[in-house]
This record gives sequence, structure tokens and C-alpha cells, in this order.
Amino acid sequence: MKKILGFVIVGLLLSSCISNKRITYLQNLPGNPEIGLDEFIPYANVEYKYILQPFDVVDIDFASSDEELTKAFEFQGSRSMRGGGGGGGVNDIFYFTGYSIDQEGFVEIPQLGKIQIAGLTEEEAQKKVQEEINSFFKEEVFVKLRIGGIRFTALGEFSSSGAQVILKNRATIFDALAVAGESNILAKKNKLFIIRQYDGGTKIHQINLNDRQLLASPFYFIQPNDILYLEPMKIRQFGNAENLTASLGLIISVTSSIILIAALLTSNL
Repeated sequence: MKKILGFVIVGLLLSSCISNKRITYLQNLPGNPEIGLDEFIPYANVEYKYILQPFDVVDIDFASSDEELTKAFEFQGSRSMRGGGGGGGVNDIFYFTGYSIDQEGFVEIPQLGKIQIAGLTEEEAQKKVQEEINSFFKEEVFVKLRIGGIRFTALGEFSSSGAQVILKNRATIFDALAVAGESNILAKKNKLFIIRQYDGGTKIHQINLNDRQLLASPFYFIQPNDILYLEPMKIRQFGNAENLTASLGLIISVTSSIILIAALLTSNL
């Protein structure tokens, strides 16, 4: 009976053991060209450029030698409220100071009225706003337009899932992991799904955080409105990373009790 109990305990421990290969980032995986330390890794050539969509928030700034003229294009106090930084979470300053694209794809700018920019890239939208302002004023006014931070959603086995924003022009997948809270030990790091919006539709991509080749992948950089989903391992059914030990202890305790009762009943027969 002790041998049976021993086999049960060993079996449970083995089933709960998680290899370091499943939780370590950026490994040289078998079958892939090895990437050594200090080796230069060029970025992947990506033709895709983000297309502005309804409900996006863009930051539009104006510069001119005439400060009063510049103020005419801004919402009250918006410039003074702006701040730098690369944080996430609720520090979404551009939500309050930027220009939201409405459902029809227009932004409404003081003095200029509504301008349709959905369906354009950042560069195309900036050029369009610049042309509108040039036709309105004789004085030279410079326009700067960009996405108001990179907004994304993290779901699944993250420490802090939910909607997030990174106040940077460009962010890697690891920037997103840092903002959303590093994935816990029970996440399938080899199966991170990226649900990405394209002009007119959506695609689901899968990347492997364990693989060092990710650094040369077209999905190394995240895009605005990406949804990141991390699957849990099967062992997740025993509990999360914090209470897994307690769950395992409970299972062993219950199993031991059942075996003990069975042994007592058998000996009394």
C-alpha cells in the first residue's frame, strides 16, 4: 500500500513539473539557425503600415511663429496637459487631449471643421490636414500628426490583463508584456496569439516567446489595437501559479486518505 501511495505522489509531482524550456524567453530552439550573443539581428521587412480606423485617437499638434494662431487650433489647455513617457494603464493623456476619429472616419479640428482621415496612414493623414490648413491660412503653420499612443488589449495568462496603452511611437512585444504584467509560469509562452486589425478585416497570428527568432519576426513590434492572448497550460486546471502548491497538497492529502480508508476496509474483511 505504501508503494502505491508513493507511485501516486510521484505521478502527481511529475505531472505538475514544468520544464524551464517552456518558460524561458528567447531560446535558440532546435531546428532554427542559432543566434549568438552580440550578434546583429536585422528587423524583418514589413510592408504593412497601420491604417487609421474609426475610434482611433490621434495627436495633432500645430507649430507657427504666431503663438496666437497656433492656439486657435487647439482645444483649451490641451498643450499644457500633454506629457511624455512610455507608461501604460490609465495614464492615457491623449484620450483627453487628442482627436478621436468618429464612426464615419472624421476628426473635427477647431477652425478647420471635419476632415476624413480614416483609411489613411499617419503620413497620409498628416499631409491631408496640412493641405487643409494651408488652404485656410496664408501664414505658415506646421502640422504634426501621430497615433496617440499604442493601445492594445492583453487577455489570458497575464499578471494584469485588460486594455493598456504605451505612450511611444513604436513598441515591441516585450514592451507589451512589461506593461500588461509578465506572463505567469502557467502560460503557454510558445502560443501567444496576436489578433491584429487590418484595413477591412482581422487576422490571427501566433508567435513563440521561447524562440530567439522572434527578434527577426514581423510580429516583434506590436500595432495599435492588437489583442494579445496567452493560453494556459493544461496544469492550470489544478490551480493558478499562486495556489498550485496548495492544490497539489490537497490532492495528495485526499488521495492518501482514500488509500488509507481502502486499506482499513480491506484489512477488516
